[in-house]
Amino acid sequence: MDLIIRDATMADMAAITGLYAIEVRDHVATYEYDVPDEAEMAQRLREITAAGYPYVVAEVAGQFAGYAYASSYRSRAGYRWTVEDTVYIAPQFKGRGIGKALLQHLIDACTAKGYRQMVAVIGEPGNGASVALHERLGFITVGIFKGLGRKHGRWLDTVQMQRPLGDGDGSPV
Repeated sequence: MDLIIRDATMADMAAITGLYAIEVRDHVATYEYDVPDEAEMAQRLREITAAGYPYVVAEVAGQFAGYAYASSYRSRAGYRWTVEDTVYIAPQFKGRGIGKALLQHLIDACTAKGYRQMVAVIGEPGNGASVALHERLGFITVGIFKGLGRKHGRWLDTVQMQRPLGDGDGSPV
């Protein structure tokens, strides 16, 4: 497979917006109800990268295959060493190791930037592919919030997974 992972650019916004639209409309990986437009998605990219977080896309043979980014887990100062990951794979590329490559890229980039914990917030425990992906890369389930969100007419549980980066909480900072 001819896989390339590179920084996302504004030229990727149509593909990123299209993929995210599928997730918003049809699935529960995100609890967002309204599909954001390309301008909104571009603004999110600018904000995430301006804060110093990685935001990358995967290409297979020159074709957009997915995207991933890390962002702040929470806004309070005490959480500044913790990031949350987000990974979305185009339907035709699922099951080919692209999610693993993207997530590993985020883990490496965030570790290099000095972050000490990565958290995955997974919409619904039934999202076995996402849970398995995170487990393969060293995440453990630390909790399930019951009925935390509501989408498509039903209450949804949310899985919280965590993985140390570098020395994790064994680091003085």
